Amino acid sequence: MSACIPTLDIRRFDGDRAAFVAELGAAYREWGFCGIRGHGIAPALIEATYAAFKQFFALPNDAKMRYYLPGCGGARGYTAFGVETAKDSEYPDLKEFWHIGREIDREHRYAQVMPANLWPDEVPGIRDCGYRLFQALDELGARVLRALALHIDLPEHFFDDKIQLGNSILRPIHYPPIASRDVPNVRAGAHEDINLITLLVGASAEGLQVLSRKGEWVPYTADADTIVVNIGDMLQRLSNHVYPSTTHRVVNPPGDKARQPRYSIPFFLHPNPDFEIRTPAQCISAANPDRYPEPISANDYLTQRLREINLI
Repeated sequence: MSACIPTLDIRRFDGDRAAFVAELGAAYREWGFCGIRGHGIAPALIEATYAAFKQFFALPNDAKMRYYLPGCGGARGYTAFGVETAKDSEYPDLKEFWHIGREIDREHRYAQVMPANLWPDEVPGIRDCGYRLFQALDELGARVLRALALHIDLPEHFFDDKIQLGNSILRPIHYPPIASRDVPNVRAGAHEDINLITLLVGASAEGLQVLSRKGEWVPYTADADTIVVNIGDMLQRLSNHVYPSTTHRVVNPPGDKARQPRYSIPFFLHPNPDFEIRTPAQCISAANPDRYPEPISANDYLTQRLREINLI
């Protein structure tokens, strides 16, 4: 069933632009998800980042907790197992994770809401591969947004100056082996992402499911050369729901597969913190009146949502 969610080659944006934009827009209007291949991100970089963070997550808890920053909503460094809870979920997710953010001048006005990165001393090379992957996905995300802008009749470079210092996050995740069949939690409860778009770089095991417009949970495990890109709530809001932010989850695998760990690395592409999420005229019509007449800053929106998922 995962074949129902399209996969497109982003290189067509340069040579077959009109058709690519039309197909990409149609995929997101229907699914809120699309696979992107031809992205040019080196497999060796992805593999090195996975290897480095597998090494980090294997450290003793005391060592990992050295990199926990209380009071910052998990914005940087380590967040322990069983903390994040999907909105309206009774139980926390079965995961631990690390956050890498954009490196900016500490005198910049955004520094108050974009903390400095932490880097674990125990894993040599983790900073190099981790931040290079952040930058590669940041560039790919900008290309996807240019195509999405064109599909809704915005200028191609509409998003460029709104994301160049975005509060984006690379999140390596570890889902440990599940010890009991009776655990009520799932690895990641049903949720929508907060940001503009999310780019998921591979996953070591099945488990991702996407909720279709028909209300069916569709398993989605992408090919190794494919990055999964989905719409987040900020873009859903900005586009007045032309681009839907689709509910998805990571379920517990059956049988012996539950005894295996799972790793994934999503990149959450955010706007600049002071960007006002405001519906453009191109997304308002008699059939689709403006749902959000009052704009909100990206940082205020993010803060509201972090409270809802128990990170602040």
